[in-house]
Amino acid sequence: MDNKEFILSLKKGNEAAFKEVYFSYYDKLINIAKRFNSSVFTPEDFVQETFIRLYNKRELLNEEVLFDKQIFVICKNIILNHVNRENKIVQLDPSQVEMLDDEETDLGIFEERQEKLQNFINQLPEQQQKIFTLHKLENLSYKEIAEITDLSEKTIANHIYLASKFIRKKIENH
Repeated sequence: MDNKEFILSLKKGNEAAFKEVYFSYYDKLINIAKRFNSSVFTPEDFVQETFIRLYNKRELLNEEVLFDKQIFVICKNIILNHVNRENKIVQLDPSQVEMLDDEETDLGIFEERQEKLQNFINQLPEQQQKIFTLHKLENLSYKEIAEITDLSEKTIANHIYLASKFIRKKIENH
């Protein structure tokens, strides 16, 4: 099965294809994850999250890009997000924690805002939605998105600009 067929079968949720990915890439991803220091997560945690993200976001896979490249980017981004988050938490001064506004720590308000944002994102044209999600929620760079989507970085930047402008306008009106 070539790269394109393989990715298409993953996108359809083919169980055999996912098993193949798991057995073929588990050790490779563990080796990547071992290079990063995390006091909270083990390399196995990162790899498990990679497979979960791959399954949940399989429709975003691009059959024109090598699968290896895509799964390694997913794993790397998960690791970097966690490590960056950990570093921010560790660096947080205890006096700053007390100064956090009660409203901001209210989970209900946070979830409501997340829901509204997702609603606005869903109103974007499909391509903008995909690119905005990859950049803002998955923390992929313009270059990484360009590789996945086969669009130029300039086009990616334009999509993100238009999507951000649309969402800002929606937020201001609510």
